Amino acid sequence: MSIKENHGFYQLSIDQIFQVAEDCGFNPTGAYFQLNSYENRVFDLFLEETPELGNHVIVKVYRPNRWTLEAITEEHDFLRDLKDEGIPAVAPLILNNGLTTIVHNEMIYSFFPKAVGRMPQELTLKDYVSLGMQLAKLHNLGAQKEVIHRQSLNVETYGWEALDLLEKWVAPEVWDRYESSACQILEYLEDHLNYQSYIRIHGDCHKGNILLTDPKDGNKEFFFVDFDDFVSGPPVQDFWMLFSSDNPEEEEELQSFLQGYKSLRNFDDKQLQLMPALRGMRIIYYGSWIAKRWEDPSFPKIFPEFKNYIYWAEEVEALEKIAWKLSQPIS
Repeated sequence: MSIKENHGFYQLSIDQIFQVAEDCGFNPTGAYFQLNSYENRVFDLFLEETPELGNHVIVKVYRPNRWTLEAITEEHDFLRDLKDEGIPAVAPLILNNGLTTIVHNEMIYSFFPKAVGRMPQELTLKDYVSLGMQLAKLHNLGAQKEVIHRQSLNVETYGWEALDLLEKWVAPEVWDRYESSACQILEYLEDHLNYQSYIRIHGDCHKGNILLTDPKDGNKEFFFVDFDDFVSGPPVQDFWMLFSSDNPEEEEELQSFLQGYKSLRNFDDKQLQLMPALRGMRIIYYGSWIAKRWEDPSFPKIFPEFKNYIYWAEEVEALEKIAWKLSQPIS
């Protein structure tokens, strides 16, 4: 069944959420918040007080047809492995069916404890060292197993297929420029990506997906949330979103981050040369991601400028800047 046919996801009601929660053994009070999520439907449910969860549980309803049940389970296994190794992570709960998922009306549900932490507003150089160390721990565990059901960050899926789809969406006035710069970026990645270096990674490691524990006693720790883009990919994919593309002042922050990372895991600095091209492929893929979900009633409201010339002119400018940078001799 395609998502277009699965109107249940678009019309998902809180009553359905409560029913599934009750079926899984939770006792919701009827109070809830819907949390921000473009891709899935996520709700914070208030519960009758329990020793294990307090009075909250987070329910996540996965967008149909994006990941298979096996791929979602593989993400959940990774989160539980992190937790078992003492690496801070919000792992899914084991439900009364013995699994971390339940399928209801052809939609996949999972439940999580509510994350206790805060989003850091300003990061010091010391923070970047700590952040690098925490990501190194995640990658060390990620390297211990291979991905079986989750896809890899490959140029064909994330690049060429996305570009083919966008031909019908990019403003015609700038399509030639868009295609030309995108091809330069994707060809660069084809030449320089080393699939032998791939490990399990977060995949969407930007500052909005980082929280800091805030215990009354003990040390604060960074931890990562929202593993919905968990894939097999190059470790540097989890670096570049933490740093701006055109801010030389961040060099000291990057070096502090690498200091922490390298204290726990080897890293080849040559991977840093991939950062602009990976950023470019992300721009292309992000555009196709919006296009694929345009039939979702929420997307035209969230991205009202998506079909405008100005939007695509800005996208072209960003891609051309990256393509130009990739064409310059390495200093």
